[in-house]
Amino acid sequence: MHDAQRMTTTWPKSGPVLLFKFARSVAVCVLAGSLLGSASALADEPAIPLSLQDAIEIAQKNHPKYAAAQLQAFLAQEVVKENRAGYFPMANGFVNGVGTTTEGSRILAGGLNNPSIYDRAAGGVVVSQLITDFGRTGNLVASARAEARGATAGAEATREQVVLNAETSYLAALQAQTVLEVARQTLSSRRLVMSQVKALTDNQLKSALDLSFAQVAVEEADLLVQQSEGQLESSMASLSAALGYRRQKAFILTEVPQLAGPQPDIDTLIDAAVRERPDLLRLRDQRDAALSEASAEKDANYPTLAAVGTAGNAPWRDSHLAANYAAAGLQLSVPIFAGGAFIAREHEAQIRARVADEALREAEDNVARDVRVAWAGFKTSLQRLRTTEQLVKHATEAFNLAEARYKVGSSSVIELSEAQLSQTSAAITQVNARYDTLIEKAVLDYQVGAIK
Repeated sequence: MHDAQRMTTTWPKSGPVLLFKFARSVAVCVLAGSLLGSASALADEPAIPLSLQDAIEIAQKNHPKYAAAQLQAFLAQEVVKENRAGYFPMANGFVNGVGTTTEGSRILAGGLNNPSIYDRAAGGVVVSQLITDFGRTGNLVASARAEARGATAGAEATREQVVLNAETSYLAALQAQTVLEVARQTLSSRRLVMSQVKALTDNQLKSALDLSFAQVAVEEADLLVQQSEGQLESSMASLSAALGYRRQKAFILTEVPQLAGPQPDIDTLIDAAVRERPDLLRLRDQRDAALSEASAEKDANYPTLAAVGTAGNAPWRDSHLAANYAAAGLQLSVPIFAGGAFIAREHEAQIRARVADEALREAEDNVARDVRVAWAGFKTSLQRLRTTEQLVKHATEAFNLAEARYKVGSSSVIELSEAQLSQTSAAITQVNARYDTLIEKAVLDYQVGAIK
């Protein structure tokens, strides 16, 4: 536990001593009436308790961005089924009714065949089954499956973004809430000092200048409270949006996350990020899909062999024709010339695969950079947090000394006011440093791909 977290607030008769708690006890033990009063300014409905895990679960269930990404993954699965359908038989039913002006007439133009036309009413079915297309359908299925895996990885990447946004918004709201509590304690302390200085002034033990400085200190603390209340309201609005709510909600934040132990070295983190980041997995799947599509377009230059069968019945027909009919055969389709379309599609798919590969390389480089930046930010925040612990300790000692000196008349009210200001500034700086460190840790987890 930090030094500042072990301090307690006391109010001796000789004067105020402003000490602050900045660990779990501060944020969790915030007075319910105080929080409900702030929450009522945020929304008409009653404030509800909200832990960090609750916020993450609500965001995952409620945020439209994640819902859209999941739908994209479902859509990609349907494309797999569409391409896989080529492996199965295809059957079509037909019902024809034909009337002619002259029995036994023939079609003389419009085709190479020359069929006879008879009055008839008939129904039948045609079934075709692909035997081989030399791997084209298989490559199309492989491409669709890679795209589906990429869509699933994309949904996971979106989920991590939503979770990160919810977590950082929660921490920012906790930060604003704790700063507001510090500001209110500061205002209470300075009002007490002002009342003491006023009593001394009324007894002509202190000058009116001292009372003026005390009043200025109170007004500055009041402004700090107003500013902190506005920041809390803004933070609650951001938190509501991060959880997927259109209307602003009021929450009582009930959890202060603790800093985890030491992290692995930077090279280990980068390796884990390149291996596990879902956005990189999506790019790899998209590259694999492009390669399979290029193979499929190359296979389009090869023949297609299929078995075709038809059968039916004609209850109304010419008397020279049989009532039932059936036929089967093999159909070989050989692409000979398509104006260069097949070659162009193959080259297009190959170029798309190369583009996807270069995009993957760039993304991996960017991920390595982002991990380094996040790691540096986290380390800096930890150092700043340790420094602010000492700052609060020394500022508190300075305030106690300035207060004692002022009471015995060894210092002026200016020294006391400066000590008050330094202590308040140190307390708020420590609060900001603590929550900034937690936010930097969340960002580092996101960059590494460790958000759960």
